[in-house]
Amino acid sequence: MTSYVIEADGGSRGNPGPAGYGAVVRDASDGQVVAEVAEAIGVATNNVAEYRGLIAGLTAVLGLAGDGAQVAVRMDSKLVVEQMAGRWKIKNEGLRPLALEAGALARRLRVTEWTWIPREHNKHADRLANEAMDAAAKGLTWKAGGSATGAGGAVPDVPGTSHPSDETRDAAQPASTAGKSRAGKASPSVAKQTDLLDAGDISELSAPTASVAAAQQRGKGTGWAPPTRVATSLLLLRHGETELSIERRFSGHGDAELTPNGLAQAAAAADRLSREPYRLDVIVTSPLKRARQTAEAVAQRTGLDVDVDEDLKETDFGDWEGHTFTEVQRGWPAELAAWLADPAVAPPGGESFATAAQRVQAAGARLVERHEGKTVLAVSHVTPIKLLLSQALLAPLGSLYRMHLDLACLSLIEHYADGPAVVKSFNDTSHLR
Repeated sequence: MTSYVIEADGGSRGNPGPAGYGAVVRDASDGQVVAEVAEAIGVATNNVAEYRGLIAGLTAVLGLAGDGAQVAVRMDSKLVVEQMAGRWKIKNEGLRPLALEAGALARRLRVTEWTWIPREHNKHADRLANEAMDAAAKGLTWKAGGSATGAGGAVPDVPGTSHPSDETRDAAQPASTAGKSRAGKASPSVAKQTDLLDAGDISELSAPTASVAAAQQRGKGTGWAPPTRVATSLLLLRHGETELSIERRFSGHGDAELTPNGLAQAAAAADRLSREPYRLDVIVTSPLKRARQTAEAVAQRTGLDVDVDEDLKETDFGDWEGHTFTEVQRGWPAELAAWLADPAVAPPGGESFATAAQRVQAAGARLVERHEGKTVLAVSHVTPIKLLLSQALLAPLGSLYRMHLDLACLSLIEHYADGPAVVKSFNDTSHLR
């Protein structure tokens, strides 16, 4: 069976600045080049470009040989190599979606090695990245062979691509144990808590007003634009009131509908989100009816379609579905105590917060990756929203026990291409007053 070698590189002229990547796929037996790919990616940092180069190389091998192909990966990015090998943690949340995408592609292949090589041994991929950036600076598109669409010949290699120390850029540190970095488990000792279920009344709390900047990427794709740090804005809207929330009952995968008051709450949120400063680009919702009804109210006011993401649904509370906290306390006292003490413990027949966190994190990463630089409204439930907020804050899972979210509240997380996720607003209910 043929095996392959990927050499990938990425660079940024300004860090962040106009950026691009290049990737070469070779036949491992004789070193012959079997595929080349390069692209300018607009304004980004070196680390983002390096990851994009890796993703392009892995995708090229899959296109050539399909799943299960054997491949060795060689890059001059110490950060990317060490993170993908599981020896370094991913501390920069802005890189996590790219690392997840690369990891998913790598798992479809047989990666035999992740090897760091000096830059002088990676000249082919480096040249491709520069060619892509040079072409973009002229308003052209790179194509294989060192030429660009609309150009008559090769594009010269222009020096100046930034390759700073990757490990200092991301402040990465070696992991204390081998293996892929995973969300940490927390086992807090907490008092009995009723805000962990999808229920609750509207509180007359004073909350900050979300500030949403226009997410227009000027010059994206040209590879030559003013330095900018455009955020991907993730607005999190909890659904409106249901009969179960009025009675403060566990409401997980059950498909309760909104009450008349819940519909009014959804309409109030829709009215707010249809006006400045909100400029929604995408609406995505949990598949459960109470969330879909809330999302559809916003869609009617904004004229946008509604996409459904299964991973945004509420935690499955199993045998506790539809019961009050008191009923669960009487019927399952030991199980409830264990559930309250450890996010890794699931209700009988249900899903733990730790398990839910994995799918919710994947959903959040997909949204940020697919809608870079845009404003995305995600309509969901109390647990998924808490999980997304805790992940943005790099907080342990035990932080779920210390958060309160009202019905139909808004929260805002801004994700940067190569920087931290920033929580800008939390539990904002000003549209309900």
